[in-house]
Amino acid sequence: MAGAYDDRDGKIWMDGKLVEWRDAKVHILTHALHYASSVFEGERCYNGKIFKGVEHSIRLRKSAELLDMEIPYSVEQIEEAKYAMLKANGWTDAYVRAVAWRGAGEDMGVSAARNPVRLAVAGWEWGAYYGDAKMKGAKIDIAKWKRPSPETIPTAAKAAGLYMICTMSKHAAEAKGFSDALFMDYRGYVAECTGANIFFVKGGEVHTPLADAFLNGITRQTVIAMLREQGVTVHERHIMPDELEGFEQCWLTGTAAEVTPVGQIGPYTFEVGQLTRDTAAAYEKLVRA
Repeated sequence: MAGAYDDRDGKIWMDGKLVEWRDAKVHILTHALHYASSVFEGERCYNGKIFKGVEHSIRLRKSAELLDMEIPYSVEQIEEAKYAMLKANGWTDAYVRAVAWRGAGEDMGVSAARNPVRLAVAGWEWGAYYGDAKMKGAKIDIAKWKRPSPETIPTAAKAAGLYMICTMSKHAAEAKGFSDALFMDYRGYVAECTGANIFFVKGGEVHTPLADAFLNGITRQTVIAMLREQGVTVHERHIMPDELEGFEQCWLTGTAAEVTPVGQIGPYTFEVGQLTRDTAAAYEKLVRA
């Protein structure tokens, strides 16, 4: 499948039924378009099975609750919608995007309690998010923006509004020849990249930022559990930027990123070492089990 994302053949599940791809539209006065009242999930289907799909559907509903929205579909119904979309498109390996938002309704202002909450599930066939970085290691810029305090915005939600600085930072990084950008949080600690969590290796032990000001990714949690089961020590802690110089290896995790090695962050370089390669291979085996 190729071409613009609004001009393709296929089916999208929308508000309880499958519709033609090009007919999956919303009105210009949709509340989410003006006020970012939208939450979403990114998932991957491997060999006909969505990896941790139920966990993603649970988080989608929880994200909506954090934005004062109630999705009018249960976890079970959301799961049925995902598989209906995949079947309609004939996909066994694909990226799955479920999105919920406040639609157009009686309100058109900051307050929109009377507007319906809508749900759609789309998908597409998608390869490696960072291209050949899977082998060489991604090059990461350091963003000028910071992840906000949980007191300013619901950082535990996978909400559209939280990605505004991600788009800006990724554009800035790509313009300089990087693949992505690394955020610090509001306190100055290392946080995450624009769409992936980050891990470091030093002396055979793994260090990853404590997820207290950014989304605790499902892939992040999966990799931490996998490493600990293998007997690898994992430290979830606050990491200062000047510690980057002392780390030997680095990788990113996320549904799109899967496990992607990092070769460079700003002026710091890392080897694509054995633990990084082993972790990527183990994750690949797990999701296709």
